[in-house]
Amino acid sequence: MASIPPAPSTTAKGGSTAPTNVIDRFFKITERGSTIGTEIRGGLVTFFTMAYIIVLNPIILGGTDSTGADLAETTTIAATTALVAGVLTILMGLVANFPLALATGLGLNAVVAFSIATLPGMTWQDAMGIVVLEGLLILVLVLTGFRQAVFNAVPTWLKTAISVGIGLFIAFIGFFDAGFVAVPWNPDFPPAVPVELGTGGSIASWPVAVFVLGLIVTIVLMVRKVRGAILISILGTTIVAIVVDAITDSTWKLTTPELPDRVVATPDFSLLGHFSLFGSIGKIGVVSVILLVFSLLLADFFDTMGTMVAVGGEAGLLDEQGNPPKTQQILIVDSIAAAAGGAAGISSNTSYIESASGVGDGARTGFASVVTGLAFLLATFLAPLVAIIPSEAAAPALVVVGFLMVTQVLDIDWHDWTIAIPAFFTMVLMPFAYSITAGIGAGVILYVILQVAVGKARKVHPLIWVITVMFVLYFVRGPIEQLVG
Repeated sequence: MASIPPAPSTTAKGGSTAPTNVIDRFFKITERGSTIGTEIRGGLVTFFTMAYIIVLNPIILGGTDSTGADLAETTTIAATTALVAGVLTILMGLVANFPLALATGLGLNAVVAFSIATLPGMTWQDAMGIVVLEGLLILVLVLTGFRQAVFNAVPTWLKTAISVGIGLFIAFIGFFDAGFVAVPWNPDFPPAVPVELGTGGSIASWPVAVFVLGLIVTIVLMVRKVRGAILISILGTTIVAIVVDAITDSTWKLTTPELPDRVVATPDFSLLGHFSLFGSIGKIGVVSVILLVFSLLLADFFDTMGTMVAVGGEAGLLDEQGNPPKTQQILIVDSIAAAAGGAAGISSNTSYIESASGVGDGARTGFASVVTGLAFLLATFLAPLVAIIPSEAAAPALVVVGFLMVTQVLDIDWHDWTIAIPAFFTMVLMPFAYSITAGIGAGVILYVILQVAVGKARKVHPLIWVITVMFVLYFVRGPIEQLVG
């Protein structure tokens, strides 16, 4: 996830430095300068900061035209999203003793829903199979130590450009899902432009006005550093939407904000196991599957390493080399999370930078993660509430999270055109071509071409050459398939 402004940390005050009970000893709570009460509070802050994913994941996944799974049932997606997040976050706390929470990754779920699941012939199970393959591959890379080699091979600026591009991509999805940006429609002649603001350049409906209100509220709360700003905005804007729907005759984009018959219900986990491990190979070919797996791997791969270092740094848990404690265990749990999300049918799960909010409130150990995980499990029984939240109320979060990811653009050297040009193409092609893969591929290929052009071909890592060949094959696979056929 994208970076958020650090909050001032707190530590335990007073009391004995010796562990006071079994929980304290297991999680080293006192040893790390915290208390059980502080860890509980920090865990809850993290949950409320990132719980918006329970709302957004059904909207993103439910908006795809993929076949093979009933993604229109938002309560099922919400319950499963919360279940997997809860189990994996608890696992992170118990195995790695690190205050890091996991859930379905924004950006990653957009890749799956809009760039993979909608490919010709693909089913939702096929797309989830690709997610599982990516998670298993990352796990192998962690266990063999190869992950570090790949990490070193890909230039830092490209990793940054990928995050920025995904930020632009999900922001565009947020604007589009809310109807703030729309495809012009006129039955008499083709539109002069591909998209426009609202209808005819005007905010011409109550639902779009609700979105604008929600976006403004979200931004104001975040600028004022209100904890849980995104969740507060979603809930508040939903209340406004319910009132607007009751007094106006409005047409909402995805979900009509109507009060449910009940608030608590038995969770529906029927999406569990909705994946076909190798089904995609027969639909789009081995080369395409490899490239898609690699695209997910890049997005998941580098984000996790940056997240755990950022959270560890804010918690004061990094060693002299800048590594958090139990790095291997953290990476193993995160790799399992990627595969588990696919196996559960709700897209890849990953570590959340929003965990830093809990750390800012004093969390220092995995006990905070256990608290966050338990809160997610409790949320599985509240899935019916998700059905009343319209995309117009949740989409502002996509736009704001997109902004947070785009702020990393400052880390790119725009004066070196051999870096700036590939970075630019990586970022803009993601929203313009509506494809994460297209952006990454264009950036890698242009990087290699420009390095050759300036006589620095030897500077390119061998793994980048391999990746470049794979992307070239991916982009020209249409003509190749015609020749072979």
